[in-house]
Amino acid sequence: MSLAPDPRQWSVGLVGYGEVGRILAEDLRAQGVAVSAYDLKLDAPATAEAPAAHARAHGVTLAASHAELAARADFIVSAVTASQAVPVARACAPGIRPGAFFLDFNSASPGAKQRAAALIDAAGGRYVEGAVMTSIPPYRIRVPLLLGGASARELEPLLKALGFDARVASDRLGVASATKMCRSVMIKGLEAMVIESFTAARHYGVEDAVIASLHETFPGIDWEKQAAYFFQRVIEHGRRRSEEVREVAETVREAGLEPWSASGTAERQAWVADLADQGLFGARGTQQFARSPDWRLEADRILAHVKPTDTKD
Repeated sequence: MSLAPDPRQWSVGLVGYGEVGRILAEDLRAQGVAVSAYDLKLDAPATAEAPAAHARAHGVTLAASHAELAARADFIVSAVTASQAVPVARACAPGIRPGAFFLDFNSASPGAKQRAAALIDAAGGRYVEGAVMTSIPPYRIRVPLLLGGASARELEPLLKALGFDARVASDRLGVASATKMCRSVMIKGLEAMVIESFTAARHYGVEDAVIASLHETFPGIDWEKQAAYFFQRVIEHGRRRSEEVREVAETVREAGLEPWSASGTAERQAWVADLADQGLFGARGTQQFARSPDWRLEADRILAHVKPTDTKD
C-alpha cells in the first residue's frame, strides 16, 4: 500500500480512547486529519457514553472492533493500558493494511514490544515502538517521544509533520521502551514513596519537619507542590500506573535483576487506585475529585480509612 506523502491526508486510527487517545484526537482533528477510534469501553453501555460524546463533539468516527479500525487506518496509534499492548497488536493484525504504520504508545517492557512487533510485521504492517518520556497533558501531541524499530526513521518526519515531538532512539527494537521503563523505576517510584512517606509523616505529626529536611537536601524541588501533584495523579490514574509499573518490573526482570522497588511501587499505586474506586477521594468526574492544592486532605482521608493502631503508650 502506498501512503499519501502528506500524513495530514492519512486516516488515523486510535486504539484506546481514554485521556491520551482523546488528546491526540483533538489535536489531530484540529489539523483536519481524519480520525477513527476504538475502545473496549464502547462495548458496554455503562461506559460507552463518555467516549461516544467526545467523538461526536470532535468529529471522530468510532469503529466497532480492533480489526475494523485497522482496516480503515493508514496509521494506527495504540494507547491502552500496559497489559493490553500485545493483545491489541494481536487484535489489530488481521485487519491491518499492508504497509500501514502501527505506533505502540504503550508503557510495556522491551520483550512485550518485541512480541507485539512480530504480530504486526508478520501481518504486513510496519511496527514502531514509541516511548512517551513525560506526562502527556501539559504537552499534548508535542510530548517528547522516543521511537524505535526498523521503520522508526521512516515514520519520524511524518510524525513531526503531524505535530509530534518525535526522535529516533534506535533502529533496534526495545531501546526506546527500555529508556522509558528504567526512567519509570524512578518517577513512578518517587510517586509511591512520597505518598507513603508523607501519609505516615502526617500520622505522626512530623510532615513539616520531613518536608523541611527534604528541601534542605533537594532545594530545587517544591515538595508541597510536588506532593499535591503526585497524590492527585496516582488517585486519578493509579490503575493505569500500576499496570505500567508491573511492566517496569518485567523490564528489570528481563535484565536479570529482581525488581523489588518496582514491584513495591506497583502495589502502592494499585492500592491507591482501589481506594479511589471505592470513592474515598470523591466521585470521579466531580468537583470533589478535582486536584487538591493540599496533599494533606488526601493523606487524612487515607489515614481515616486505614485506622492505624495507636502507637502511644
